[in-house]
Amino acid sequence: VTSDALVYSTSLNYNPVPTGNPVVIRTSPAVVPIECHYPRKDNVSSNGVKPTWTPFRSTLSSEEKLPFSLRLMNDDWSAERASTIFQLGDVLHFQAGVNTENHAPLRLFVDSCVATPTPDRSSSPQYAFIDFSGCLVDGQLDDVTSTFISPRPRQDVLQFAVDAFKFAGDSSNLIYITCHLKVSLADQAPDPLNKACSFNKASNLWAPVEGTRDICSCCEMRNCDLTRHSRRLHAPSRWQGGRARRELPSQSDPLVKEADVVVGPLFVHSWQSHLVRRMPSQDAGQLWMVLGLAAVAGLVILILAVLGALTVCRKPSNPV
Repeated sequence: VTSDALVYSTSLNYNPVPTGNPVVIRTSPAVVPIECHYPRKDNVSSNGVKPTWTPFRSTLSSEEKLPFSLRLMNDDWSAERASTIFQLGDVLHFQAGVNTENHAPLRLFVDSCVATPTPDRSSSPQYAFIDFSGCLVDGQLDDVTSTFISPRPRQDVLQFAVDAFKFAGDSSNLIYITCHLKVSLADQAPDPLNKACSFNKASNLWAPVEGTRDICSCCEMRNCDLTRHSRRLHAPSRWQGGRARRELPSQSDPLVKEADVVVGPLFVHSWQSHLVRRMPSQDAGQLWMVLGLAAVAGLVILILAVLGALTVCRKPSNPV
């Protein structure tokens, strides 16, 4: 809803027949977003319409009070990205964060991230690109650059970049990202259950954003829940100055808060769709311009040919 209009958004989708049957693809279909604007400044016979919807930025699903967030950022990480439309070949820049204003210093981790075609995390198909308590497994695939960004901007912020993808056989070209975020005390050393590990193709090894390299060894084994020392606790609340203050467990009782955060829908389409959408206006104008220049060039060549012929006809004959 804007000051003057009520805006409904939908999308027109086109999906070519895939050649194979993989779980995810990084090649092409198309989505055309459509918006309908209805003026608000008209007489009506009932109260004003106030539609509700799930906001794009993030949806928090947790009983905990820690304000977790997950945002899509611009390529230079300077600001939150306004558009939710991507092309295959683009890079998705995610920034996870938690507000630690009323808590002891915290370090944030992204435990897992799953892409699905609907907001329901259990829907199918699905693709887990971060798994095993902080292993960015998508970075192991060929021709993929997905990675955690190191160093962190702050202990309560974690950034990661993922090459854009979409689901094969899904005509909507939509994906939703559900990430499980959690925190530990900032002075607690990272371990196999609290880590952020990327795969380095140059060295063919896993590397952590912080901590020793051995905490990432379980990423290669695809099983990082070996010790089972992680416990999910509700921290007690204490009243201080008329407001509730949540306190984290002590070092002897480490694990803390966590939450699922959803981002989406994201529209992921192919570059060919831009050609289809631009053809009626910009590309069509460029085509007519090229044809016009070709016609002018042809006319000039014809005139030169006629003048040359006339010159030959007028040339005096040599005496025999």
